[in-house]
Amino acid sequence: MATRRHFLLGSGTSLGLAALGFAIPGTQTALAHHGWRWTEDGNFELVGLIKTVQLGNPHGVVTVDAEGELWTVEVGQPWRNERAGLKDEMFSIGREITISGQRSDDPAQKLMKAERVIFEGTLYNLYPDRD
Repeated sequence: MATRRHFLLGSGTSLGLAALGFAIPGTQTALAHHGWRWTEDGNFELVGLIKTVQLGNPHGVVTVDAEGELWTVEVGQPWRNERAGLKDEMFSIGREITISGQRSDDPAQKLMKAERVIFEGTLYNLYPDRD
């Protein structure tokens, strides 16, 4: 399996729609974030293997092992995942996943918000209105 992490050029706007918070697996730190304000501009791509999955409201959280680094990825709310064509069973432990979105504006955090998910070459667009 080839894993890669890189920035894709692009621009995005930060929208604070709702206050959300979750704990990063394996840490005692809780992060509070609002919409996209906690992310940096530009797109980021992450490829790795799914380690843990917690789907549901307010959004799903997937832990991905990318080249030995554990990343926490916020995926869509259940309705958003369904609208994009994603099914819960697709997020199986050990499966390769490619995620495109925006990473935390703090480079020390291995944290990102997914805009698009790719499984076996099929694109699932969570935010079709975003670049």
